[in-house]
Amino acid sequence: MRSEPADATDPSLESIRPGQPTPGAVDRAGPGAHEGLADLGEVGRRQRHELWMRRALEIAVAGPPVDDTVSTDVDDVPVGAVLYGPDGTELATGRNERELTGDPTAHAEVLALRRGAERTGRWRLDGCTLVVTLEPCTMCAGALVLARVSTVVFGAWEPKTGAAGSLWDVLRDRRLNHRPEVYGGVLEAETATVLRAFFR
Repeated sequence: MRSEPADATDPSLESIRPGQPTPGAVDRAGPGAHEGLADLGEVGRRQRHELWMRRALEIAVAGPPVDDTVSTDVDDVPVGAVLYGPDGTELATGRNERELTGDPTAHAEVLALRRGAERTGRWRLDGCTLVVTLEPCTMCAGALVLARVSTVVFGAWEPKTGAAGSLWDVLRDRRLNHRPEVYGGVLEAETATVLRAFFR
């Protein structure tokens, strides 16, 4: 039996604090983002999310891939994303590359989704978890919904453009046909520090 995810317009969602899971959607039918992993409860989930967020931070601070044809003085906002499969294996990574590529859609999340879909040969990434160092924007949140990602984990909250609870809540909007579980504020201080250092 499938339980209904939380209503994004529900006032009870206002009490959700960073790092808390989305209410509801825990009895999903079919593969989940944590299936195949040992169920360690809330502490185990938090540890796994922090471990995965550290990997996303590595991607964020590593900088863009550089070869002889790319100028090294071009850099993007350091946001990193990692897509994990249902069994916890790393499928793909992405780092913002808008400045590098001149592509306005080259956000870390979109690049990780594209690469993950290419690697798996499927556009439906159900059962997968996307971990990203900054709260997704509306474009990225829409892409995550369309890709059917089961879980989204993000670090720093983005009050200006965030679409996972800060400004909008696209990911948990009850009007959409798919709503991933959302965990926000994971290693928030560390992820925010990387972003603040970039903008100094």
